[in-house]
Amino acid sequence: MTIRTLEDLSDKLDSELIWRKKELAELQALIQLRSSSASKRNVLLRSATVILYAHWEGFIKAAAVSYLEFVAMQRLRYDELSCNFIALAMKEKLNQAKETNKAVIFTEVADFFLTKLSERSSVPYKNVIQTGSNLSSSILREITLSLGLDYSLYETREVFIDEKLLSRRNNIAHGEYLTLDNEDYSELHDKVLEMMEIFRNQINNCAAIKSYCQARPQFN
Repeated sequence: MTIRTLEDLSDKLDSELIWRKKELAELQALIQLRSSSASKRNVLLRSATVILYAHWEGFIKAAAVSYLEFVAMQRLRYDELSCNFIALAMKEKLNQAKETNKAVIFTEVADFFLTKLSERSSVPYKNVIQTGSNLSSSILREITLSLGLDYSLYETREVFIDEKLLSRRNNIAHGEYLTLDNEDYSELHDKVLEMMEIFRNQINNCAAIKSYCQARPQFN
């Protein structure tokens, strides 16, 4: 389904979040079974940590792509878009200019800003959001800035993202032995779900107030 309306976007974000929360709740219920032995519980905790991270990365990527698709489907002119979306639209050209240092590419970039801002935009949304299977706080910052979201909501969570969630996931995924307890995992579970909901709400709010649009001067 193409994401064209606020309702489409909200439904997509909700569906992405609901199935992930359901799976994580089932995992947490298994972990909390008192009948499980200590060794079995540790296997579950290690496995659940990797799956929890996968849902964190998967949701952020899916939600970001959904928002980009929504903005693309508004079919605005370039000069109606906020700067971050113009930058995304020009990212390929800007990367070419950086990598090749060819005058023709620089000329095309300059020509775009001088003559083509009044044209209907083409905002890319496929293969744009890259996490590299390593969604650190610095990569999250880049994603939020690309979407025009407020990153400050995650600044107090940077240590958690990098040192607790990502580091533990990497240790386990790379075959290192790591012992966790229920309290460790409960903290991971609760905070990851909280951040996913924050991200969902940010996108819904930005779409509703049209923060993807260029701010216009107000006249009395």
